[in-house]
Amino acid sequence: MSQDKKGDGTQKRDFLGFTGLDAGKILELFDYSLHIKRQRQQNRKGDEFRPIRHKTVAMIFNKPSLRTRVSFELGVYELGGHAISLEGKAIGVGKRESVEDIARLLSRYNDAIVARLHEHEIIETLAANADIPVINALTDLSHPCQVLADAFTLYEKGLWHDQVKVVFVGDGNNVANSWIELAGILPFHFVLACPSGYLPDEKLLRQARSNAKGVIEIIHDPMEAARNADALYTDVWTSMGQEEETAERLQVFAPFQINSAMLAEAKPSAVVMHCMPAHRGQEISAEVMDGPQSIIIDEAENRLHVQKALMVKLMNHDVYRKFHLTHRLNRAANSLKA
Repeated sequence: MSQDKKGDGTQKRDFLGFTGLDAGKILELFDYSLHIKRQRQQNRKGDEFRPIRHKTVAMIFNKPSLRTRVSFELGVYELGGHAISLEGKAIGVGKRESVEDIARLLSRYNDAIVARLHEHEIIETLAANADIPVINALTDLSHPCQVLADAFTLYEKGLWHDQVKVVFVGDGNNVANSWIELAGILPFHFVLACPSGYLPDEKLLRQARSNAKGVIEIIHDPMEAARNADALYTDVWTSMGQEEETAERLQVFAPFQINSAMLAEAKPSAVVMHCMPAHRGQEISAEVMDGPQSIIIDEAENRLHVQKALMVKLMNHDVYRKFHLTHRLNRAANSLKA
């Protein structure tokens, strides 16, 4: 969460990844996400919670999207704002117009930018040239909003602790990269089980390991990796833009399917996670995805709540800060009573 000076001397916050955050700030965001989730239930009873009333968010989509588009657009609406959806090809990001010009122009019109892109360099250039917050809604390098929702789901369910073992089974892709980045900040045990040749980003891995308070492992035997796991996590084997590799990947990744046999290696209390979309019968079997240990739909829902919390933090920090001041006072008061 970078903080850059705007022209008026105030702070401009971006969320491009987990760089700049510490464990305390992430847990604060989780607590606020719980508040946001409860607030949504109260809104249905007629109460109003509109911390970004009359603000607009420009959403750039260079990639197809279901959860990201719906959760952000609905989230902006529920917070009182208005989302403007822009197809990347239609506006010609970096082709019809330079990324720098798009960032400067959208800054004059809007209050934040959400972008789902291929090249990570574009999101960095948007943030460097925009005077408004920029949120990384996915690039080929990382998917931090997804991993925030994933970790929050474990936190909400009381499954998050310093020794929790999260095992990502599959490709060392953008989601795996964000899990690794998070593991460099929060203390927990992260394992990536991937075939050799399908490793995560080397720079992110090196940085995370240099800072990690927990354990970050790369293992090529998926059954060994799954042993005593608290959470088994997977993603599609062929991401957008890799369609020509599909046949080869199906063969290489076949031993990495999360199925009943692999789940039996994990703890009896283990949960199963997937960032979706899912291909039942490939990276995950149908009986596991739809089984009692799956929390896949829970984490998909939580994209909405975590991203709403993130947008309040970036676009109306006073509301976010006041909540945490009150939250700390309440906890202190409860501790004294106890």
